[in-house]
Order: sequence, then C-alpha cells, then structure tokens
Amino acid sequence: MKFRDAIQNDLPVIVAIYNSTVEGRMVTADTELVPVESKQQWFDEHTPGRHPLWIVEDDDGGVIGWVSFQQFYGRPAYATTAEISIYLDAAHRSKGYGKAILEYCIQQAPVLGITTLLGYIFAHNLPSIRLFTSSHFEEWGHLKNIARMDGIERSVKIFGRHLNF
Repeated sequence: MKFRDAIQNDLPVIVAIYNSTVEGRMVTADTELVPVESKQQWFDEHTPGRHPLWIVEDDDGGVIGWVSFQQFYGRPAYATTAEISIYLDAAHRSKGYGKAILEYCIQQAPVLGITTLLGYIFAHNLPSIRLFTSSHFEEWGHLKNIARMDGIERSVKIFGRHLNF
C-alpha cells in the first residue's frame, strides 16, 4: 500500500467511495448520495502536515480507499486530538486493508502532532468496532439513539486511543 496526500482531482473518487457506503446505513449518517461540490469545504480543511486526507493505493496505483484526520472541535486545547475516518472502495472491504491503514495512521500520528485519536462509529457497525478495538481503541462514549435512518433510531459510539510514544 502507498499513502499520498489527496489532490483536488481525487475529490470525485473520494466522494464516490463515500457514497458507496450510504445505502448500507452502517458507516455514514447521510441518507442520500452527496454531490462532489458538497465536500469541497471539508476537503479544503485538510492540511498535509497536520490534518491530512490521504489516498491509499495498491502497488499498481489503484485506489483502495482514503483516510482523513479531522480537527476535533476546533478549540486550541484540543489541537493534539483528531478524529480519524477510513473509507474503503467496495472491492477492497473485508480484506485486512482497514487494519493496515489504521495501524499506519497510528504510527504517523506523532509526526502530525497528534497524541489522541477518536473514531465515531455507529453502534450497529460491528466490523468497524472490531477494527478499532483490535487496534487498542477503547469505548469512551455512547450517544444513545441520536440518529434516525429509515425510521430506526441509531446510536453512535466514540472510540479513543491515547498514543504513548
């Protein structure tokens, strides 16, 4: 796998991978496909040396997925905390890429000045919960029934890990 900073031309692929998760109701709270333009501000908020948005490629340059380090809460005291999001292309799910990507991100976090990583995961998304707990994230919060999708209330769990290097 290769990691590289996302460029503007990657935004349609990023959004396509994101949109591929909408119908499953496991990963995102969006209930309809989002247009590329709607993610422009989010894309622009990422900075390579601090809160990167990385494209993950295979050895042939094919896109496996993407990973985002998002600023947490926007206050100075939280500057060393980031929310991490990993999205995989449908053809690359359940093949161990998520684990490898998460471990790489954990190793790179100190270079970015990040000492705490957070993941917000739907409580019914057991594969993602297993992924994070297998990388020593702990459940730090449970937001009960805060989302409603297709008439079903869904809870969100917050997983966190302090990085002690």
